Amino acid sequence: MDTTIILNNFREMGAKGLGAPLIMLLLLAMVVIPLPPLALDVLFTFNIALSLVVMLVVVYTLRPLEFSVFPSLLLVATLLRLALNVASTRVVLLEGHNGGDAAGKVIEAFGAFVIGGNYAVGLVVFFILVIINFVVVTKGAGRVSEVSARFTLDAMPGKQMAIDADLNAGLISQEEARTRREDVAQEADFYGAMDGASKFVRGDAVAGILILLINIIGGLAIGMGQHDLDFSTALRYYALLTIGDGLVAQIPSLLLSTSAAIIVTRVASSQDMGGQILSQVFSNPRVLALAAIILGMMGIIPGMPNFAFLSLAALAGTGAWWLYRRQNLVEDEVLPPVVPEVPAEQKELTWDDVQPLDIVGLEVGYRLIPLVDRNQGGQLMNRIKGVRKKLSQELGFLIQPVHIRDNLDLSPTAYRILLNGVAVGEAEVQPDKELAISSGHVFGTLQGVETKDPAFGLDAVWIDPNQRDHAQTMGYHVVDTSTVVATHLNEILKTQAHELIGHEEVQQLLDMLSRTAPKLVEDLVPKILSLGQLLKVLQNLLAESVPIRDIRTIAETLAEYGTQSQDIGALTARARVAMSRAIVHQLVGSTDEIPVSVLDPGLEQILQQSIHPSDEGGVGFEPGLAERLQQALIETAAQQETADQQSILLVAAGIRPWMSKFVKHSVPGMRVLSYNEVPDNRQIKVVATVGKPN
Repeated sequence: MDTTIILNNFREMGAKGLGAPLIMLLLLAMVVIPLPPLALDVLFTFNIALSLVVMLVVVYTLRPLEFSVFPSLLLVATLLRLALNVASTRVVLLEGHNGGDAAGKVIEAFGAFVIGGNYAVGLVVFFILVIINFVVVTKGAGRVSEVSARFTLDAMPGKQMAIDADLNAGLISQEEARTRREDVAQEADFYGAMDGASKFVRGDAVAGILILLINIIGGLAIGMGQHDLDFSTALRYYALLTIGDGLVAQIPSLLLSTSAAIIVTRVASSQDMGGQILSQVFSNPRVLALAAIILGMMGIIPGMPNFAFLSLAALAGTGAWWLYRRQNLVEDEVLPPVVPEVPAEQKELTWDDVQPLDIVGLEVGYRLIPLVDRNQGGQLMNRIKGVRKKLSQELGFLIQPVHIRDNLDLSPTAYRILLNGVAVGEAEVQPDKELAISSGHVFGTLQGVETKDPAFGLDAVWIDPNQRDHAQTMGYHVVDTSTVVATHLNEILKTQAHELIGHEEVQQLLDMLSRTAPKLVEDLVPKILSLGQLLKVLQNLLAESVPIRDIRTIAETLAEYGTQSQDIGALTARARVAMSRAIVHQLVGSTDEIPVSVLDPGLEQILQQSIHPSDEGGVGFEPGLAERLQQALIETAAQQETADQQSILLVAAGIRPWMSKFVKHSVPGMRVLSYNEVPDNRQIKVVATVGKPN
């Protein structure tokens, strides 16, 4: 039983991975262990057969990548040929004095029959084969492989971007994109491997010349010194055997070199090599007709081989006539003679040809593509999913997917964030570095490229990843490039959240609310407010950074006051008052005392008198006052930031909407509350008065 298990395990192991090691052991054995002439005959025949099979596979291969094992096979065949050279050299030098088939029938046949037993002719033929192999075929194939590998590597970013563009456009699936990326990588690896493998073949050609010379010199020394042969006899025996051995090795080498040249010069096609030649070379009858005329004119010149030229001219002319007749027959079959040829009309345009804009888009330069490609270790896609999930939970509605595309018009290391097709943020990053962001309390400076954090505009430095620990000990906050882009996207989506919500999202919120409060939804929309009016209120809240997670409270407030007023501003103010506890908690947490800034009573009275309700909240007062108000707000916000306090401005309810808009553009970090938005369980602490005369 144990023996059976061991044998089964051995068979499985042998089937899976013992093939290559056994071949290497056999090659080593051929170099070390003397082989009989019969074994040499079998191995030389196998070498020739292997070369023929490889060449035929190359000819019938449609795409070079279909024979991706060719570089490794080329190396193994070269090692086999060199091992055979060593084994045959041993036999030739040991048994060459006997002449004839001392080194096997194959070597004898190539030495006697192929070159007629004349070693001088054999030397010439051998050197011609070596020159063809070394100078023409192998050198050309190596150059083509080198250039192809270089061009393939240079074209990889463009191919990757094309794949990503097709994927983002929905033209291909994730599986097809993964397969294409693997093909691009395999193509670069293949041509790089072919460039290296061709060097082995060139070295093999040089080794063939050296082995020939060494065998002849060694054979003469052994035959004359050890076996007492005269010079002519020793030269005849050893030279014929050596040349036969060299020809047996050089012919498979030439076949493999030609195969390498064919496969590196092939262009991917749906036809094999023979089909491509027939369809591309012999498809035009005019070419054969002109060739027939030229050959016929050369054939009638006196002194020329008339029969050969005229025969080929007749053959070419017959081929041209046959192709011409065949093409006419095909045209007659395909095109009805009674119907005039009408140009094809373009397909009628439909609404499917009008592509909608992406609500949220991200365009990247080509050097940032690895950040998006998971196959290259990119983490940006996961970070963006995390940003969408976090914002959806914070704001209270589902953030739309981010469509990522490459853009060749951008700088290679730049990216651009778009909302509804319009750029709202753009920056450049360093994909191979990390960003050390100053926290305001850092100790020392870092070596790197100084910049600004794209999300918050803080001072930052691009550093090498190995400086991360050192930067953190100095007080810097260090993040990778994917986090930089994701954070920038997060801030833009948060500040522009009111542009992301639409009728569809509001309807989804109502559908969710109807599961727990169906009567509330039924009474609110469309009996009291329309879906568009509800959307306007929610957009106003999001524009002032108020989350709409508590959609039930918002809906109840609007249902209560919507019967009294349809004014969107008034309804928004009512909703803010109803959500005051959540708004204040978002700003200061659970602290009982709220540090606030207030307007000077005189200034506040001027603003209240200047408000024009009929003019959409417009304010009319002198520009100098607006400039002084802005400067005072900036100074107050700076003082509260220094005291590590949230900058809050408390104003009367009538001017709160206008002050909120004014502050949003003047002091982005300041939030504006009205007096009736302060919860009963919180205390107010006035820390500054804006506009108070000195």
